[in-house]
Amino acid sequence: MDFTFAAILLLVIMYLLHRIDKLEGRIKGMRYRLDQVAKQVDVPEPPINDELRKLIKEGEDVKAVKEAREALGLSLVEGKQYVDALKFED
Repeated sequence: MDFTFAAILLLVIMYLLHRIDKLEGRIKGMRYRLDQVAKQVDVPEPPINDELRKLIKEGEDVKAVKEAREALGLSLVEGKQYVDALKFED
């Protein structure tokens, strides 16, 4: 009985992980398309980016991540990725 429950639970977890992976892929594709549209219609970048670049130049990457998270409502990982993208775009 315990084996059956564990097997079913494992299958459910594997299914959910598969669905999450597919959703993450779709989100990545949507972000790419949004970036392309933003470039075509010349959407200005968020004003916080200038402050973040200044912090990055001063070597305050951790503070830049914190500011990005607060201003843009990002998770820790997303904030780090955002700051890294700003750091390496130039």
